[in-house]
Amino acid sequence: MLLSLDAFKQQKFDQMATKIIADPETYLCFDSVSDFYKATWLDEFPQGTTWSATGLDDGAEHFYAVIEYGYQYLLISRTTSIAVKLGTRENHNKNN
Repeated sequence: MLLSLDAFKQQKFDQMATKIIADPETYLCFDSVSDFYKATWLDEFPQGTTWSATGLDDGAEHFYAVIEYGYQYLLISRTTSIAVKLGTRENHNKNN
């Protein structure tokens, strides 16, 4: 049986995204963008995952972040409530 490292990493991304979606309050409790970048759970995503965040600093009450790996992304927004959405890039071709 041939194992694909990319498939394994994608599965790891999916598992971590599922944890965050299931319990966002545990993962998304911070007061600044800096706190987000210091979150130890980001290290649980596979190597090659990228993330960016904006908001909260300078008196902002809203927070937005995107975490991406391969063809998938996790969108996070925290305004009056927390919303987390797992998505797939439409232009992704699994054969490439």
